[in-house]
Amino acid sequence: MVVVSKYIVPRGFTGIALFPFVFLRHASLKEDVLLMNHERIHLRQQLELLIFPFFVFYVLEFIWRFLQYRSCYLAYKNISFEREAYTNEKDLNYMESRSFWGFVGYL
Repeated sequence: MVVVSKYIVPRGFTGIALFPFVFLRHASLKEDVLLMNHERIHLRQQLELLIFPFFVFYVLEFIWRFLQYRSCYLAYKNISFEREAYTNEKDLNYMESRSFWGFVGYL
């Protein structure tokens, strides 16, 4: 389910997936096919890791990457979950061909 709320989406981002919702900063972003595909990939990742562990791993990997790169932006871009989503957001058939725990290949 897609919800539009500029208050839930962190500043500097256009959308965020928090299972089972996708929160978008602006209603017009519902039409952005690549963004919606990106967020669907995150929803699948969250479901595969039973939701809560996804966020634990996400935060831990962000901390690790921050210590590695000393940059919030580079840390975010190098989280395995984000690398999978950014790499495959243009492939609109990716969700059909994606293997279970597909993000593991991006670790």
